[in-house]
Amino acid sequence: MTNAANVREEVYGASAGRDLFELVRRGEWRPLLRLGAIATWTGGMLVVLVAGMWTAARWPSRQRGWRNLIVKRWARGMARIVNMRMRIHGPKPAAPFFLVANHLSYVDIVLMLAHLDGVFVAKHELNQWPVVGYLTRLVGTIFVNRQSHRDAVRVINEIDGRVARGDGVMVFPEGTSSDGGDVYPMKAALFEWAAQTEYPVRHAAIHYQTGPKARPARDVICWWGTMAFLPHVLDLCRLDGFTATVRFGDQPLIGNNRATLASEARDAIMANFVAHSSSPREP
Repeated sequence: MTNAANVREEVYGASAGRDLFELVRRGEWRPLLRLGAIATWTGGMLVVLVAGMWTAARWPSRQRGWRNLIVKRWARGMARIVNMRMRIHGPKPAAPFFLVANHLSYVDIVLMLAHLDGVFVAKHELNQWPVVGYLTRLVGTIFVNRQSHRDAVRVINEIDGRVARGDGVMVFPEGTSSDGGDVYPMKAALFEWAAQTEYPVRHAAIHYQTGPKARPARDVICWWGTMAFLPHVLDLCRLDGFTATVRFGDQPLIGNNRATLASEARDAIMANFVAHSSSPREP
């Protein structure tokens, strides 16, 4: 399968068109209206973001501040559209910071950006997605090619530059999203910069919960395995609403060995982690 075919499969799957048709046929308007609201809100905020960044092009700090302001407003607007109730526990890090968290869904990105000023480290395949790729580039995402060892040097330099300029950097070191049943082992390579600089590693645990009559978060919010993006978004938009919880760790981790940092980060996240089950009402 070609790269373009892989991207189409990952984004649209085999049933996106059929799913949209079925929603219209059944008169199931909530997910369609929400999808329209997401597109409208994103498009409108994109215009505001680009205009402000162009105006502040000569002042990088002002440009970064404008980006953080608009991205945070966009994320909070997205949360309102899908009725995501957000609960935050523990001290939120102030930029600059280096933060690692467990990874459950694309929703994690909205959740974090609604509360933190920073950029993400993401797989380079995301750069090839239609629309999403452009948006993630615009807001400063650091893309990493996990198949290239040489790319690691560039990523380390990118992280170093971003933190030096006052950005927060957020990483999902599991390397993929999961069904929330456990926290996967962390990829030690993603801790290389923190180990080289002995920079404090902040950590957070993410959890989702749906209502008592809804499908469990494991199936409708967590995005894992071979689930295609757009059909999953439509399923999420069917929900009345859901709760997203972030538990920030109290104490950062510091060390000069990336493998040790990766292991300690997983233990620290596990200490605040609530596993997702097949029941909508997780403990």
